Amino acid sequence: MIITSQEYNVNGRAYTIRSAVEKDALALSDVRLQIDGETENLDREQGEAFIDTPGFEQIIKTDTENPRNLFLVAVVDDRIVGFSRCEGNHLKRFAHKVEFGVCVLQDFWGYGIGKNLLKESISWADSTGIKKITLYVLETNDKAVKLYQKLGFEIEGALKNDKVLSDGNYYHTMVMGRFHDV
Repeated sequence: MIITSQEYNVNGRAYTIRSAVEKDALALSDVRLQIDGETENLDREQGEAFIDTPGFEQIIKTDTENPRNLFLVAVVDDRIVGFSRCEGNHLKRFAHKVEFGVCVLQDFWGYGIGKNLLKESISWADSTGIKKITLYVLETNDKAVKLYQKLGFEIEGALKNDKVLSDGNYYHTMVMGRFHDV
């Protein structure tokens, strides 16, 4: 699915949120690899589950053609600094919901980029009849949990001892959902 580009200026940082296009594939591969090395809040360590340029081209093509998918990028000065995806399911029993994921380069935290990627995704979901958005967040990521709650998500449960981080300890993953007219 494609959305209309939106311009933002937060804390002196101007950026655009728009739908991903195939020419973004190389930059997305590089950005994802960098982000995976900057935080333990995501599922992967740097280099794991690497997606190359053709892989991102295929994802973008699929997401553009599928009315239940949305792939957004955040752009600062012609540079992709973050992205988000909503991925639907072709099974009828799950067709009412999408799963959301987001990541932003650490140098660009604090400018509302993740929040605005999510807000654009929520707006798209609500306008297309999607009834539920789900997401997963590491229990220690308090800032993200609070943001998600502020935007209407609720904690549905926890996947106990779901991840092992670099400190060798196990951490829970929180399952959160936002419901629209259910």
